[in-house]
Amino acid sequence: MDTSKSPDERARILLDASSLGQKYRWLVEQPANNPSATTFSGVQYEAQLPCTPTVVYTDGPDGVRFTSGVTAFPAPIALGATWNRDLVFDKSAAQSEEAFDKGKNVVLGPGIASGRTPLSGRTAEYFGEDSLLSGRLAASAIRGIEEGNPGKPVLSNLKHYVANEQEISRNASSSNVDERTLREAYDLPFEIAIAEGDPESIMCSYNQINGIYSCENPLLNDTLRSKLGFDGYVMSDFGAVHSTAPSLRAGLDQELNRPIHYTPALLNQALAKGEITEEHVDNAAFNVVRSYLRGGLFDTPLPAPAAGSASTAEHKDLARRAAEEGTVLLKNDGVLPLSSRPKTVAVIGPTASKTPTNGVSALSVCSMTWPFGSPNTLDCSSIVTIEEAVRERAALEGSTVVFDDGSNPQRAAGVAAAADVTIVVGYYASGEFNDLPDLRLDGNGDALISAVAAASPATVAILQTGSAVEMPWLGGAEAVLESWYAGEQQGPALINLLWGDVNPSGKLPMTFPASLTDTPTRTPAQYPGVYSDGSTSAPAGTREIRQVDYSEGLAVGHKWYDAQGIDPLFAFGHGLSYTDFEYRNLRVRPTTDKESGTTSLDVKFQIKNTGEVAGAEAGQVYLTLPDAAGEPGKRLIGFEKVALKPGQTTQVHLVIDAVGPDHPFSTWDSAGDAWTTPDGTFTVEVGGSSRELPLRSEVALR
Repeated sequence: MDTSKSPDERARILLDASSLGQKYRWLVEQPANNPSATTFSGVQYEAQLPCTPTVVYTDGPDGVRFTSGVTAFPAPIALGATWNRDLVFDKSAAQSEEAFDKGKNVVLGPGIASGRTPLSGRTAEYFGEDSLLSGRLAASAIRGIEEGNPGKPVLSNLKHYVANEQEISRNASSSNVDERTLREAYDLPFEIAIAEGDPESIMCSYNQINGIYSCENPLLNDTLRSKLGFDGYVMSDFGAVHSTAPSLRAGLDQELNRPIHYTPALLNQALAKGEITEEHVDNAAFNVVRSYLRGGLFDTPLPAPAAGSASTAEHKDLARRAAEEGTVLLKNDGVLPLSSRPKTVAVIGPTASKTPTNGVSALSVCSMTWPFGSPNTLDCSSIVTIEEAVRERAALEGSTVVFDDGSNPQRAAGVAAAADVTIVVGYYASGEFNDLPDLRLDGNGDALISAVAAASPATVAILQTGSAVEMPWLGGAEAVLESWYAGEQQGPALINLLWGDVNPSGKLPMTFPASLTDTPTRTPAQYPGVYSDGSTSAPAGTREIRQVDYSEGLAVGHKWYDAQGIDPLFAFGHGLSYTDFEYRNLRVRPTTDKESGTTSLDVKFQIKNTGEVAGAEAGQVYLTLPDAAGEPGKRLIGFEKVALKPGQTTQVHLVIDAVGPDHPFSTWDSAGDAWTTPDGTFTVEVGGSSRELPLRSEVALR
């Protein structure tokens, strides 16, 4: 407990004073985190040394889950749509503070994935499909959790490592992926988050990678630690451990929840057989203890008792701002903002109201559900619905509001026909344990919006989903906003956007395909994966592993649509505003560090607000590598969100470092086990989305 010593020294002192049985405690969540007990799920442990902390884990990619008195923030996919690292930090710091005040000091989050298929049921838990965007936003989330409240220490847990891209057979499937694709597409966002966020823990995933379960895969030591630079502790997902010795040797430090494979009896047996050594045990225990010490858990006890409510007015305001910035204006034919003070506003759809319609209400889309049909992951008791917010605004404007639950499209069309403006809300449910069956709206939502759009003189469609959406009714709607699962302040946020109090600035963090058939995973072998008989259903009476073939390789997300020449419904990075932005004066200059010899690109460009209202724009920089690199499409290598007054111009200056954790100019050379940069001409493009890039420059690099 001598804080003048380093965490490494303190951890070594503790373990040197520990028996082997006491070291075992650190290898499982329950005995590691509850030092006052000795029996866990019937498994007996030695009494722990004094002065070790009580540690409480909480699930939390979106907020403090399954806990009352906390803020229901927007889903991570909505945070991804903000393209705002500072906002993600602030939200994560607020979440961390709430976790600590509620007696929890490890947050199982943030999560990242690579968006291989928009059908993945947990897409809403992640920041989108792009390695740089999701890696940098995850880093901001990690820093917010771990550094945002110095007097209230909380650790983050980055998850799920790695190639964890579907819920179907997640416990019994193998992600079969070549080394180059694994490093460039699936490891890369983790590498960026580790380098820029420095998380204290990482969670290994349920799936196998090339036939070996993640939590016993040599990738944990050989790649995660040795190549990606992670130096915290690796914990399993619950139930993701399948062995004792192979898992410990591979680098799994802690089994989540109760002891199953890391029991004292099984560890003793593995030691006796020579399958593991005491050094393996020491290393795992050291990784856990050092992170607890480094993160401050030994020195600042959790509050006793925990706070009754941890949500604050500031946190609710932050949830509203996140919902505003995360909402993406996909289409606007001039109906928005609603500045003309419509006399009658129709609000249509079950998720616009607190009153359930066939079991569906605003609570269904406040946060993710876990699993389908179950209560929200977050405490949504303070939700302010769209209907409530519209009625409050209409009272100020002198407008009349009519509501219809949308259960009968023909009746809803009649309501819409009598209104000056119709706000129709479409949704689908998504969450853990299930993938989406398709990208269509639930509750007959497509028919509802089609009927309303045909009848209404002005239709605004609001989408409350966790992933991409097909829109067969798009031509009939005058405006479309994607608000995702926008949290408890969804109503006020959307009303501020609709009436123009706030200018939309969200940008899509994932591609919206025109059709599911346009996505990269086009064969059953690619998704959902097949069995030995070639079918997508497990053979009866077997425990066969589903084989998922990542044969699309590097062509995932926006790179796939570029490489295939497919026009998406809405491109990665797309998002409209109530003003206009002009990109100009791109300058790209390569520089070489005299000492290291490494190359960087100095990229400068201007963004001007040419409209009449203030707004914010996320400027995006993309790079196309020389043909010899064999890279599909172009890669995002930089972005910055800027706020501009009408007529204002600002210069954006980005330095793209060749040796940065995103390896912007390089490809992975499997034979050489290293990143390599091809000689040739690189093309830099700048603009407001992956398909709207008015500025272009070529630069030759060696």
